[in-house]
Amino acid sequence: MKEAHQNRLFRSIQVPLPSLTNTFFLVIASGRTAFALTALGALLWVYGMTIMGLCLGKPLLPRKGKKILHVFLSALFGSFYLMILNFLNPLLALECTLWVILSPVSLIGSGILDRVESMDPEDALAKALLEALVLGGMILALALIREPLGFGSLSIPGGTWGIIELFNRDTEGIIPLRIISSSTGAFLLLGYGRALFRYYRKRAGEAEDTE
Repeated sequence: MKEAHQNRLFRSIQVPLPSLTNTFFLVIASGRTAFALTALGALLWVYGMTIMGLCLGKPLLPRKGKKILHVFLSALFGSFYLMILNFLNPLLALECTLWVILSPVSLIGSGILDRVESMDPEDALAKALLEALVLGGMILALALIREPLGFGSLSIPGGTWGIIELFNRDTEGIIPLRIISSSTGAFLLLGYGRALFRYYRKRAGEAEDTE
C-alpha cells in the first residue's frame, strides 16, 4: 500500500519545464559549484524576501499596478543581495552579477507571486522557498557534474580570488570531459536528466496500473 502511494506521488510530479530565462540561468550558473551556490542563495533570498515584503505590506500596498510593484520589489531585493555579496566577496560578486540579476526575472517569470496571493503568509513563503530551492538545486546538481568532469576541480565561494578550489586535476587532454563544462554539455545533461525522470515516472505509473 505504501509503495502504491509512493508511485502515485512520483507520477503526479511534473517534469520541470523552465522558461527560456530559467534555462539560460541553469546553463550559465552551473559552470562552477561556487557560482551555483551563489545562485542558490540569490534565488532563496529574492523569492523569500519578495514574498515576505508583499505579505507584510499587503494592507498598505496599492491594488493597481501590481505587476510593476512585483518587479520593483524583486529587483530591489536582488540589488540588496548583490550589495551584500559585493561587500563580502567583491570578485565573486563581479563574476555572479548576471545570475543575481536573473533571479528577479526568474521570480516574475515563474508566476508564483500570482499563485500565492490568496495563501497565508507562512504557506506562501514556504511554497516560494521550495520553488527557489528546486531551481537552485537543479543548478547545483548540474554544477556538481560539470565542474569535476569538465574542469577537474570543485570550488566553493571564498578566498582572495573569489572562489576556493578544494581540488584541481588537469583534464585538458580529455576532450569528452571538457565538453561537459561547455554550454553544450549543460544542455546534454538537462536532456538526459529530463529523459531519465520521464522514464522512471512512466515505470511508476505502470507499476500502479498493475496493482
